[in-house]
Amino acid sequence: MTRFPERTPVTDPEAFGRVAVLMGGSSAEREISLLTGNAVLSALQDKGIDAHGLDPAAGLAGLLDEGGFDRIWLALHGRGGEDGAMQGALETLGLPYTGSGVAGSAIAMDKLRSKQLFGAWGLGTPGWAIMGAADEAPGIIERLGLPLMVKPAREGSSVGMARVELAADLVPAWEAARRFDSTVLVEAWVTGGEYSVPILQGTALPMVRIETPRVFYDYEAKYFADDTRYFCPAGLAPDAEAAYAEAALTAFRAVGASGWGRVDFLLPEDGQPRFLEVNTIPGMTSHSLVPMGAREAGIGFEDLAWRVLETSFAEREAGLG
Repeated sequence: MTRFPERTPVTDPEAFGRVAVLMGGSSAEREISLLTGNAVLSALQDKGIDAHGLDPAAGLAGLLDEGGFDRIWLALHGRGGEDGAMQGALETLGLPYTGSGVAGSAIAMDKLRSKQLFGAWGLGTPGWAIMGAADEAPGIIERLGLPLMVKPAREGSSVGMARVELAADLVPAWEAARRFDSTVLVEAWVTGGEYSVPILQGTALPMVRIETPRVFYDYEAKYFADDTRYFCPAGLAPDAEAAYAEAALTAFRAVGASGWGRVDFLLPEDGQPRFLEVNTIPGMTSHSLVPMGAREAGIGFEDLAWRVLETSFAEREAGLG
């Protein structure tokens, strides 16, 4: 089982040494990564930390070697940054980094493997199927019904996702998702509230309830729309929120995540959460959910960036997150 340590506080900014904030990259989430990275960079510098921004799209190995960095604040969203690839490179370079390790990052990025683990750990998740060919569409609709959610298995920020309401639209949605990933996940649509649980150093922070007038909580709604509404506190009874928070921590552990992150779930009328995914490098923008939960817990943005950087000191078990 993944070690899930509590916080080990750092009180002196010099203890972090020279810090590189990796942001940008070449994934479909580059734009959001730059927003996250620049916000984090400013926060760390304001706290007196010797922090510098780096974009691996410009060539990572040489920049890190010449920069003499002591640790890395990973602000790379999506492939190449959130999927274990960068974590593996940093392990090879011997550079400590924030958040989950190689395995935890790779598993959490893979929505199919995550759903399989949620089930193994006794957690609910929407009904699903893997669609590998156009002629599978009728069988999937018969099994899961309509509407459906179609998504690439290994993308974040709702990239490549689409809601399908008509049978004729499933194949086009599948073809669009395939442009981002060869594995396409089709989920039964779950009607209910959408919630997110920020996690920091072994603790679930106050959860956030999300409402959007859009078809679903898509890329635009997450990062740019002004009509997306966020509720923190989420408006749940205290005992219910505590139970859902504990279940979210279980989901976080199930995929081998560690340090910090975010767990998303839907809550239908039966009151049983349906877990969607674990995010190991959530956004840190003006519309992001982890800073909202942290703020409700009395942790300002600068202190949040500091505490995430503390996770770079955590030991990781071999082969786990």
